[in-house]
Amino acid sequence: MKNLLLYVTVCLLATLASCGKSETGGVRFENLTLQQALDKAGEENKLVFVDAHTSWCIPCRRMDHEVFPQKKVGDYMNATFVNVRFDMEKGEGLEIAEKYGVTRYPTFLVLAPDGTPVGTEVGGSRADKFLERIKEVVNLRPAPAQDADPTPGGSNPDMAE
Repeated sequence: MKNLLLYVTVCLLATLASCGKSETGGVRFENLTLQQALDKAGEENKLVFVDAHTSWCIPCRRMDHEVFPQKKVGDYMNATFVNVRFDMEKGEGLEIAEKYGVTRYPTFLVLAPDGTPVGTEVGGSRADKFLERIKEVVNLRPAPAQDADPTPGGSNPDMAE
Protein backbone atom coordinates (compact mmCIF):
# COMPACT_ATOMS: atom_id res chain seq x y z
CA MET A 1 0.00 0.00 0.00
CA LYS A 2 2.88 2.34 0.81
CA ASN A 3 4.34 1.74 -2.65
CA LEU A 4 1.02 2.53 -4.31
CA LEU A 5 0.68 5.76 -2.33
CA LEU A 6 4.26 6.72 -3.22
CA TYR A 7 3.62 5.95 -6.90
CA VAL A 8 0.42 8.05 -6.98
CA THR A 9 2.19 10.94 -5.22
CA VAL A 10 5.09 10.89 -7.69
CA CYS A 11 2.71 10.78 -10.66
CA LEU A 12 0.69 13.67 -9.25
CA LEU A 13 3.81 15.78 -8.66
CA ALA A 14 5.12 15.02 -12.15
CA THR A 15 1.78 16.04 -13.66
CA LEU A 16 1.68 19.28 -11.68
CA ALA A 17 5.27 20.07 -12.63
CA SER A 18 4.58 19.58 -16.33
CA CYS A 19 1.42 21.71 -16.14
CA GLY A 20 3.27 24.56 -14.47
CA LYS A 21 6.05 24.32 -17.02
CA SER A 22 3.74 24.93 -19.97
CA GLU A 23 2.13 27.95 -18.27
CA THR A 24 5.37 29.73 -17.35
CA GLY A 25 6.91 29.96 -20.79
CA GLY A 26 6.72 28.88 -24.32
CA VAL A 27 4.65 29.93 -27.28
CA ARG A 28 0.97 30.47 -26.56
CA PHE A 29 -0.94 29.13 -29.54
CA GLU A 30 -4.46 30.49 -29.59
CA ASN A 31 -7.48 28.51 -30.71
CA LEU A 32 -8.66 30.99 -33.35
CA THR A 33 -9.61 30.89 -37.00
CA LEU A 34 -7.13 32.59 -39.28
CA GLN A 35 -9.49 35.55 -39.72
CA GLN A 36 -9.88 35.91 -35.96
CA ALA A 37 -6.08 35.84 -35.58
CA LEU A 38 -5.68 38.50 -38.28
CA ASP A 39 -8.31 40.71 -36.60
CA LYS A 40 -6.68 40.30 -33.20
CA ALA A 41 -3.24 41.07 -34.66
CA GLY A 42 -4.60 44.30 -36.13
CA GLU A 43 -6.10 45.32 -32.77
CA GLU A 44 -2.86 44.51 -30.90
CA ASN A 45 -0.48 45.89 -33.55
CA LYS A 46 1.13 42.47 -34.01
CA LEU A 47 1.80 40.05 -36.84
CA VAL A 48 0.30 36.57 -37.15
CA PHE A 49 2.51 33.50 -36.84
CA VAL A 50 1.04 30.35 -38.39
CA ASP A 51 2.52 26.96 -37.57
CA ALA A 52 1.50 24.93 -40.63
CA HIS A 53 1.97 21.29 -39.71
CA THR A 54 0.64 17.78 -40.22
CA SER A 55 0.01 14.96 -37.76
CA TRP A 56 2.65 12.69 -39.33
CA CYS A 57 5.48 15.27 -39.55
CA ILE A 58 8.40 14.30 -37.29
CA PRO A 59 10.14 17.75 -37.41
CA CYS A 60 6.76 19.32 -36.53
CA ARG A 61 6.56 17.18 -33.40
CA ARG A 62 10.14 18.04 -32.51
CA MET A 63 9.28 21.76 -32.73
CA ASP A 64 6.23 21.16 -30.51
CA HIS A 65 8.21 19.31 -27.84
CA GLU A 66 11.64 20.96 -27.93
CA VAL A 67 11.37 24.50 -29.33
CA PHE A 68 7.92 26.02 -28.79
CA PRO A 69 7.86 25.23 -25.01
CA GLN A 70 11.08 27.18 -24.36
CA LYS A 71 10.69 30.43 -22.42
CA LYS A 72 13.05 32.43 -24.65
CA VAL A 73 11.04 31.38 -27.71
CA GLY A 74 7.73 32.16 -26.02
CA ASP A 75 8.90 35.54 -24.77
CA TYR A 76 9.67 36.74 -28.30
CA MET A 77 6.85 35.00 -30.12
CA ASN A 78 4.11 36.03 -27.68
CA ALA A 79 5.22 39.67 -27.71
CA THR A 80 5.48 39.86 -31.50
CA PHE A 81 2.72 37.62 -32.84
CA VAL A 82 -0.75 36.26 -32.46
CA ASN A 83 0.26 32.59 -32.67
CA VAL A 84 -1.97 29.98 -34.29
CA ARG A 85 -1.45 26.51 -35.66
CA PHE A 86 -3.30 24.48 -38.23
CA ASP A 87 -3.07 20.92 -39.49
CA MET A 88 -2.70 21.44 -43.25
CA GLU A 89 -4.63 18.25 -44.00
CA LYS A 90 -7.76 19.10 -42.01
CA GLY A 91 -10.41 21.81 -41.74
CA GLU A 92 -9.25 25.37 -42.29
CA GLY A 93 -5.70 24.10 -42.77
CA LEU A 94 -6.65 22.82 -46.24
CA GLU A 95 -7.67 26.34 -47.32
CA ILE A 96 -4.58 27.94 -45.76
CA ALA A 97 -2.28 25.44 -47.47
CA GLU A 98 -3.84 26.24 -50.84
CA LYS A 99 -3.96 30.01 -50.34
CA TYR A 100 -0.35 30.33 -49.15
CA GLY A 101 1.16 27.48 -51.18
CA VAL A 102 2.17 25.33 -48.23
CA THR A 103 3.53 21.99 -49.50
CA ARG A 104 6.31 21.13 -47.02
CA TYR A 105 6.21 20.73 -43.27
CA PRO A 106 6.67 22.38 -40.96
CA THR A 107 6.09 25.69 -42.68
CA PHE A 108 5.96 28.86 -40.63
CA LEU A 109 3.98 31.73 -42.10
CA VAL A 110 4.34 35.30 -40.90
CA LEU A 111 1.35 37.36 -41.97
CA ALA A 112 0.44 41.03 -41.72
CA PRO A 113 -2.96 41.76 -40.14
CA ASP A 114 -4.46 42.09 -43.65
CA GLY A 115 -3.34 38.52 -44.48
CA THR A 116 -0.45 39.59 -46.71
CA PRO A 117 2.53 37.26 -46.34
CA VAL A 118 5.48 38.97 -44.66
CA GLY A 119 7.66 35.88 -44.94
CA THR A 120 7.80 32.11 -44.86
CA GLU A 121 10.24 29.72 -43.24
CA VAL A 122 10.28 26.00 -43.94
CA GLY A 123 11.72 23.26 -41.76
CA GLY A 124 12.36 22.66 -38.12
CA SER A 125 15.44 23.80 -36.22
CA ARG A 126 16.80 24.28 -32.74
CA ALA A 127 15.45 27.18 -30.67
CA ASP A 128 18.27 29.67 -31.29
CA LYS A 129 18.28 29.08 -35.04
CA PHE A 130 14.46 29.22 -35.18
CA LEU A 131 14.40 32.58 -33.39
CA GLU A 132 17.14 33.90 -35.66
CA ARG A 133 15.18 32.88 -38.76
CA ILE A 134 11.87 34.34 -37.52
CA LYS A 135 13.49 37.61 -36.37
CA GLU A 136 15.09 37.95 -39.79
CA VAL A 137 11.67 37.63 -41.45
CA VAL A 138 10.21 40.27 -39.12
CA ASN A 139 13.15 42.65 -39.55
CA LEU A 140 13.03 42.41 -43.36
CA ARG A 141 9.35 43.35 -43.64
CA PRO A 142 8.75 46.69 -45.31
CA ALA A 143 7.76 49.59 -43.07
CA PRO A 144 4.12 50.64 -43.35
CA ALA A 145 3.54 53.42 -45.85
CA GLN A 146 3.04 56.82 -44.28
CA ASP A 147 1.24 59.75 -45.81
CA ALA A 148 3.69 62.31 -47.06
CA ASP A 149 3.46 65.67 -45.31
CA PRO A 150 3.67 68.47 -47.87
CA THR A 151 4.90 70.94 -45.23
CA PRO A 152 8.65 71.54 -45.62
CA GLY A 153 10.38 70.01 -42.62
CA GLY A 154 7.40 67.77 -41.83
CA SER A 155 4.47 68.66 -39.63
CA ASN A 156 6.50 70.46 -36.97
CA PRO A 157 6.24 74.21 -37.80
CA ASP A 158 9.47 74.91 -35.91
CA MET A 159 11.31 72.73 -38.44
CA ALA A 160 9.85 74.43 -41.54
CA GLU A 161 12.28 76.26 -43.77
